[in-house]
Amino acid sequence: MNTEWEMDLDRKQTFFKCTKWQFEDTLDPINCPFHYFCDSHYAGDYPETIDLLVFFFLTFSYLTMLLAVLRKVLSRTRRARDDDGVDDDSDKAKRYLLPSGPLSLPLILLILAKGQRINTLFPISIFGPAILQLVQLSVLIFENNIEKEASFVFFEASTISGVLHASLYLDAVILPYYTGYDALVTSTFSGVCKSCICRKEPLVVGGKIVAYRGWSSTSFLLVGVLCLRIICKLCREEAKRKKVSVIKNAVEGLAWVVLIRDCVYLAVMSPVEEPVLLRVYVFSSVLMLVCVHVISQVCCLISRRQSKKTTNT
Repeated sequence: MNTEWEMDLDRKQTFFKCTKWQFEDTLDPINCPFHYFCDSHYAGDYPETIDLLVFFFLTFSYLTMLLAVLRKVLSRTRRARDDDGVDDDSDKAKRYLLPSGPLSLPLILLILAKGQRINTLFPISIFGPAILQLVQLSVLIFENNIEKEASFVFFEASTISGVLHASLYLDAVILPYYTGYDALVTSTFSGVCKSCICRKEPLVVGGKIVAYRGWSSTSFLLVGVLCLRIICKLCREEAKRKKVSVIKNAVEGLAWVVLIRDCVYLAVMSPVEEPVLLRVYVFSSVLMLVCVHVISQVCCLISRRQSKKTTNT
């Protein structure tokens, strides 16, 4: 493992922002069987003002979602006494301000699309996965209750497109970062040029140290959930709707498991050059939303059972 790179910030940026690693023939096939150098140019970071604006917007989105989740907890606890499972998710202001809403999601897509150069105070290469997970959580927790079928399908289809694009944009940011990190940690400098390295094995896209990807099973499970919601909405027959609902709940439960796995994995396995406490804090904040939602589900279930027992007696 290299230690020199820890002192060279310019070299770190060259490696972390490299989008094309060029393989070239080596004169020392024994000690340097694979020789690479960075063959791309980084345009430079955006001003710190951009990072601050992104930070404040995402903080606002997170707090909005946290308040919406807490409101949902109180609403479910109150409604469970009447055995009413309908939540007030159709509120326009809340629906538009959520990370997966039609107002916030396009801005998040813009942030991820330009995330390669947002790299000073709030680097997207580090916090990008948490941003995508915030969108994924918003999709899972809050269902769309629009009554008109055409509007419902359009809204859900737009969300599907947004989730898939967010996954692709995130990979465009984190894959060069993970590749460069792998190149720094598991290679030796050949000395031919600033980015020239010698390796014992081929350098793969994304590296082998961090396995997380935005374009993954988590995103496809979320797309599956949204598609099943559309099918369930369009089903006319009650019997078919119940069957689709059972499948939807199963896929949604699996999506929750995979999403929680991703949060824990990133909190533990993210590149060690990142501030450990900050990394744990960011992904713990995402996990806190999961915990609050799970607690609300459990409280709702307990309240319903107690109300049924009271009714039976």
